[in-house]
Amino acid sequence: MITQEQLKDITDRADALARYLDIDKKRIAYEEEDLRTQAPDFWDDPDRARQQMKVVGELKKWIEGYDEVRTAADELQLSMEFYRDEMVTEEEVDAAYDRAQKAIESLELRNMLRQEEDPMDAVLKINSGAGGTEAQDWAQMLMRMYMRWAEKGGYKVTVVDLLEGDEAGIKSVTMQIEGGEYAYGYLKSENGVHRLVRVSPYNAQGKRMTSFASVFVSPLIDDSIEVEVDPARISWDTFRSGGAGGQNVNKVETGVRLRYMYRDPDTGEEEEILIANTESRKQQQNRENAMRLLKSQLYDRAMKKRMEAQAAIEAGKMKIEWGSQIRSYVFDDRRVKDHRTNYQTSDVDAVMDGKLDGFIKAYLMEINNKEEIQ
Repeated sequence: MITQEQLKDITDRADALARYLDIDKKRIAYEEEDLRTQAPDFWDDPDRARQQMKVVGELKKWIEGYDEVRTAADELQLSMEFYRDEMVTEEEVDAAYDRAQKAIESLELRNMLRQEEDPMDAVLKINSGAGGTEAQDWAQMLMRMYMRWAEKGGYKVTVVDLLEGDEAGIKSVTMQIEGGEYAYGYLKSENGVHRLVRVSPYNAQGKRMTSFASVFVSPLIDDSIEVEVDPARISWDTFRSGGAGGQNVNKVETGVRLRYMYRDPDTGEEEEILIANTESRKQQQNRENAMRLLKSQLYDRAMKKRMEAQAAIEAGKMKIEWGSQIRSYVFDDRRVKDHRTNYQTSDVDAVMDGKLDGFIKAYLMEINNKEEIQ
């Protein structure tokens, strides 16, 4: 049975969300923006109309999310009063508390995603580190972990490019995670190096081994965002796609490899960006998706520069850049620990089955607290 303190905590957090989100202002804005969609010539400009519908939809989600929180908090208050009158059981009160808690935590988490790119879909790439088969097996385990996380969240996962390991596992994989809310906002917490410690099934002596895999997440942009690409810096290769895919896929050069000579706008240094795409059996579709991935990378680089410029004036910034070791998975000790937030759990099996929300929330709380301090 919950306590009066727990009831007060739910009520206070619901009231705080109303202030943080400025719900009354959002309700007025929603009515005004929705009114624009009712103009007779609204769909004369489809691109502009879609952008307006996006604005309306975003406001509606915040309002509905808060209304769910308010309703759950009010129902909990009512359940407590009914319990005193012996009209409901302790179990029913506890169930009402759980519903309110989940609704509040969900909205609090979404409120932490304030950056322009947070609502976007995501491109997630995994590269195995040094260590041969053991590292490649670890990369495949991470691939499965993120696929399960996406599946539970209602996202669509598309494997764009996959390079299998020599004996087992994978050397690298690129996946698009789309169709749900805030894919990039949640997954940006996964950027960095993931470390595995276990007794390796690939070691004849049964020794404990350490393996590494790098995870890189970038926002997947859509046609509404303009990214400048210099056509003169693009070159294309084609190749036959490997693996399953029907009779045609291995006979025709449907796979594409895009090479783009990127020039850093600040230093003038050049670097080749290489993108392979074998998702479709049609070369043209693979070309189009490769271009989309290139634009996503260029957008991500511009975004990172903005973050670096901001971080340069912040004291004690968190390490969120590519290459930092962010998390350790120690199978024998039944422990997964995030080194940035110190959040850890002993439920290793659940984590490897995609239960990452605790790590994601801890990371978002950490970076939001740092932003508020600055």
